[in-house]
Amino acid sequence: MISSNSLPPLDAEWLEADGLGGFASGTVSGIRNRRYHALLLTATTPPAGRMALVNGFDAWVETPRGSFAISSQRYAPDVVHPDGVTRLESFRHEPWPCWSWRLGDDLLIQQEVFTVHGKSAVFVAWKLIGEPAGPVILKARPFLSIRDFHGMQHENGAFRSAQSESFEHVTWQPYDGAPGVVARSNGHYRHDPTWYRNFHYAEEMARGLDATEDLESPGIFHWNLGAKPAVWLLTPDAQRLNHLESTEELYVMTRRTELARRKTFASPLHRAADAYLVKRGSGRTLIAGYPWFGDWGRDTFIALRGLCIATDRLEDARDILVEWAGAVSEGMLPNRFPDHGETPEFNSVDASLWYVIAVHEYLSAVEDRRPASFTADCHTQKLRTAVEEILAGYGSGTRFGIRAGDDGLLACGQAGVQLTWMDAKIGDWVVTPRTGKPVEIQALWVNALWIGLQSSSRWEHLFAKARASFAGRFWNEATGGLFDVIDCNHQPGATDATIRPNQIFAVGGLPLALLEGDQARRLVETVEEKLLTPLGLRSLSSDEPGYAPRYEGGVWQRDSTYHQGTVWPWLLGPFVEAWLRVRNQTPEAKTEARRRFLEPLHEHLQTAGLGHISEIADAESPYTPRGCPFQAWSIAELLRLERLVATTSPAAGS
Repeated sequence: MISSNSLPPLDAEWLEADGLGGFASGTVSGIRNRRYHALLLTATTPPAGRMALVNGFDAWVETPRGSFAISSQRYAPDVVHPDGVTRLESFRHEPWPCWSWRLGDDLLIQQEVFTVHGKSAVFVAWKLIGEPAGPVILKARPFLSIRDFHGMQHENGAFRSAQSESFEHVTWQPYDGAPGVVARSNGHYRHDPTWYRNFHYAEEMARGLDATEDLESPGIFHWNLGAKPAVWLLTPDAQRLNHLESTEELYVMTRRTELARRKTFASPLHRAADAYLVKRGSGRTLIAGYPWFGDWGRDTFIALRGLCIATDRLEDARDILVEWAGAVSEGMLPNRFPDHGETPEFNSVDASLWYVIAVHEYLSAVEDRRPASFTADCHTQKLRTAVEEILAGYGSGTRFGIRAGDDGLLACGQAGVQLTWMDAKIGDWVVTPRTGKPVEIQALWVNALWIGLQSSSRWEHLFAKARASFAGRFWNEATGGLFDVIDCNHQPGATDATIRPNQIFAVGGLPLALLEGDQARRLVETVEEKLLTPLGLRSLSSDEPGYAPRYEGGVWQRDSTYHQGTVWPWLLGPFVEAWLRVRNQTPEAKTEARRRFLEPLHEHLQTAGLGHISEIADAESPYTPRGCPFQAWSIAELLRLERLVATTSPAAGS
């Protein structure tokens, strides 16, 4: 019988990241709802080239009283089998996922899953709690696909199920030119290949995508749980395993090491943040979100402030910024890090500006909090050179009409290209083009010029002109806030008064506040009244044409509403910072901010992506989480806010 007091929502998701871009993920119930839910999903060229190798397994326990399933699958059209989920008694996700399954009144089976940091490997272990009246035999069937993690597999004759065995190892190599799978266990294996057809993924169906898949099961593992715990290690064939220890010894040593590593983090939130920091070549980068995003430029530089700087991981911040410094081209950084042989995509006006902000905050943190053992200055000049290249490129003009105008403000945009963070595009239709001079781009630009001015006086005139133009041209008395875009479509004087959250960056979220006094207070009040929800800011006011209260349906429906009301948790960071600034950041204001704005986010940590914060949510109650359940900049802004409510200092220049 399921004990609701011991369980989060059954469809809540857990994540085990390996530090390379690969991961294991699934649901509390054990039912895989996404094509991305897998036990062994590896990054073949970290952090890219991700492939699902072992998608999951069926497990059951045979006792003198009968056979009891401890797993469940969903098959098309919507059939759950076997009935293992009915025996689930408890689940916890810290320090890694652990389930308890009840077999009658006197027996429990505990199951745990954890990845090994820095290696593409996952352990699954089971142990028996109680005194059995006879033998207790655990059996498990792995399900394999060996496919691109975005893809789906269907039964085919090319899949080879043959295996090779040696000293607790079973190896499968289903396809030439693709990774294989090595399974180590302290049990026994019987080869018995068969296809399991029509697994049904409810989340894929809800997203209007192909939702059924066939998986091959090569055989059955079995263990006598009455004699000892069962251990199962899964890893790609390229992984060099230590043959000197038994599987049990390797499990005990690895578990001890991994547990010690996880205990070094200051809190579960810090530990969750670690999932997004991954290896790239000899350096580091950030994954924008699990399960489907890679390392994106804009997301990386926004998230780095919370994931690395607010958590004092300054060496990681440095390594990431240095890795990206070499990618500057004509003043622009690509919107995602190009893998070898790929053409970089530069369709982002703000990625480079966020990079400047991140460099500034990193260097400021080094100056303020430099650890005694940290040597940062060896790369400082490289970072400052990248900043200068960005400012020079933007000032003189670069791709997509990005250029400083006569008023000092930054114009950007051309037909058919999405450049701001509101970047949804369907075919040739850019849903929110925002061509001209978008408000948050100006806030970023003025801040970037102010940062450049700290190193070179060459930016003094342009900074002064841009700041004055912003103050004189963006205020909209009718809304008590700022225009979202001015000089729309490069037409002088044309304005877009749509109420969106982008204006908040003029008061919060950046080092230099561009509004102060009554205007700053009124803007924050407008955003709070029109856009604030418990999980973040709406991307469009409900008073505006085109407002969408729900983010659902197929690809077209979802993309067309992505920034038309949909709530973005990461925007709570700049909002709360602005809210505190207009209240002079008093201790009373910080206490109220924690209660009103941070506590709902902490509650959300236990409802969707466990220990993490979702990418987006519906614009109306109950604010159903949507998109990626594990989003880097969402949790990064919560970490940044935790530091702000404790130590916020006045805005620079205010």
